[in-house]
Amino acid sequence: MKSTPVSGGAVVSEVVLIGQAPGPREPALKRPFAHTAGQTLFRWFEQFCGMNEAAVRSTIYFAAVCRCFPGKSPGGTDRVPAPDEIRNCSSWMNEEIKILTPHLIVPVGRLAIAQFIEFTKLEEIIGRKFRAHRAGQSFDLIPLPHPSGASPWPKIPPGKQLLEKAMRKIARHPAIHVLKQKNKFGSQESRS
Repeated sequence: MKSTPVSGGAVVSEVVLIGQAPGPREPALKRPFAHTAGQTLFRWFEQFCGMNEAAVRSTIYFAAVCRCFPGKSPGGTDRVPAPDEIRNCSSWMNEEIKILTPHLIVPVGRLAIAQFIEFTKLEEIIGRKFRAHRAGQSFDLIPLPHPSGASPWPKIPPGKQLLEKAMRKIARHPAIHVLKQKNKFGSQESRS
């Protein structure tokens, strides 16, 4: 693993978003989803939930399977963390789930989703809500594909339609409604 851990900050929330690991730019920018994948992710939340990036970052807790940038693979893409690296970091996510007792977890990308449910293809799970358990807690799980520009999956059928279905489920989830009510994020404020 490279660089220092990246954190979304101390946000107490009933909603937790979990990514794979920071990319190469996130350590310098000191926040998760700080580059192009983040721009796409926040565009999804704006479009379907009426929450801009500031609203999402201030009301949803950001976690990751691994907290440090894993480095590049020989092919030049971001390296997927190895099983031992995932095991070494798993206590952080488990403790966060115990402390926050979330009502909704949104795992983003294959590696994050695989920490909660088994699947073969994204088509089997994107657009669905699951009841999941981890760290002694039960919660709803609504998986999202990774918003990386390198993956065409969320842009073409059936991925595009399944992504929209998943985002509508997130937007309708009671935990999102609670966040919006507590913080008074309405459509006018979220567009500013």
